[in-house]
Formats: sequence, C-alpha cells, structure tokens
Amino acid sequence: MIGVYDSGEGGKSVLKELVRLMPEEDYIYYGDSAYCPYGPKSPEFIIKRASEISEYLISRGCEIIVVACNTATAAAISYLRAHYPVPFIGMEPAVKPAVLHSKSGVVGVLATEGTFKGKLYSDTLARFSGNVKVIEQVGTGLVETVEKGVLEGPEVEALIHKCIDPMIAQGADHIVLGCTHYPFLQSVIEKIAGPSVTVVNPAPAVARQAQRVLEGIKKTEPSTRKGSVEFIYSSI
Repeated sequence: MIGVYDSGEGGKSVLKELVRLMPEEDYIYYGDSAYCPYGPKSPEFIIKRASEISEYLISRGCEIIVVACNTATAAAISYLRAHYPVPFIGMEPAVKPAVLHSKSGVVGVLATEGTFKGKLYSDTLARFSGNVKVIEQVGTGLVETVEKGVLEGPEVEALIHKCIDPMIAQGADHIVLGCTHYPFLQSVIEKIAGPSVTVVNPAPAVARQAQRVLEGIKKTEPSTRKGSVEFIYSSI
C-alpha cells in the first residue's frame, strides 16, 4: 500500500500519476485540509503534522509514503526519513530539467514561501542553476483557489497574470510548478504564458521515483488487478 500526503487537494496531481503508473496498487490519500495552506506555516508545525500523518499511514500498512507537497517536503522530509522505518519520496524542485532545456537562459519558479525558504530548494538551485537566471515568485492565492475548486475564469487568470507576467517580461522560457496544487491550473498557465514557454510539472518524475523505490522493497509480478484509493481529510 502507498500513502500519499498533502496539505489539501494538491497532492492529487501526484496521485494521478502514481495510479497511472501503478494501477494495481492500493493507495491512501491524506489531505490535511484543516491546516491548508502550509506555505506560511512554521517548519516546526509542518514537521509535527507530517509526523502525525505518517504514523497514521504506517499504522494502516503503507509500505512507502509520498510527501506530495513541496512545502512539507522542504520542512519535514529529512526528519521523516530519520525517524520512521518506511521510505519517503518527496517533491524535488524541477529546476534541473528547466535549466538544462532553457534556450533564453531565464527560468521562472512558481512556489510557496515555505518551499523557497527550504534547504532542499536552495541546495537544488546551487547545484543546477549555473549561469541561468532564476526568477522566483510566490504563487499568492493559487493554493486557496484550487482548494475552492475554482480552476478557471477571470479570478484565476488575474492571479496567474500577476504571478507569471514578470517572468515572461524578463524572458523566461520555462516555468517550474513548485507546488502540487499548481498543475490543476496548468492549462490556464500555459494559455497565458504562450506557446514559447514550457511549463514543467514534476509529478510524473516523482511517480516514477516512487515506482522504483517500491520495486526495490518488494517483488512485484505483472498484474491485472485494479487497486483502490481511499481518501481521508483532516477537519478542524
């Protein structure tokens, strides 16, 4: 069984890719909606919630846990790996592929405040940014919009324009989605950014990594079995 954990609905963008790759597996999706968004919250608070939720998922029999939240990965993944016996797969900031394929030498990263402050992001940037200019933008209001189920329309377009217009104006030819909520807005982002800009969603790569890890801890045989998905949400 695979546990998938996010601050709310965003991790479903990763769950979708996991199910596509491994439809025979059983999943528990835990959305911590009572405390969403995580972006402005302290690392200590996020570690506490991540620990509580991980303990629950392990008690339910999860063999691996995908922390399908960039902010939670930044704050808690090292702690979780050090304190619990199952493998944890986190959200890797997709700066590397954007930098490698950029022709303009300018890349935009759209993420939460918590992700930008995390050591994982700063380490990734230091390792891979090279001579490419990286423009960072907090996606203010985007998580809340996705949580409300508003995925298109004037309100969404206005928020996205505010986030990505400065990137486009400076010549960005790639925009990295640094929050698992943002792929739900990808079609609108692509429309506003235009055909010359590539929008990078890291969810497929994370799902492939989860598949490799799972294959490493258990012997899997080809199966036509259809797995199940259980959804659990925290409440105030």
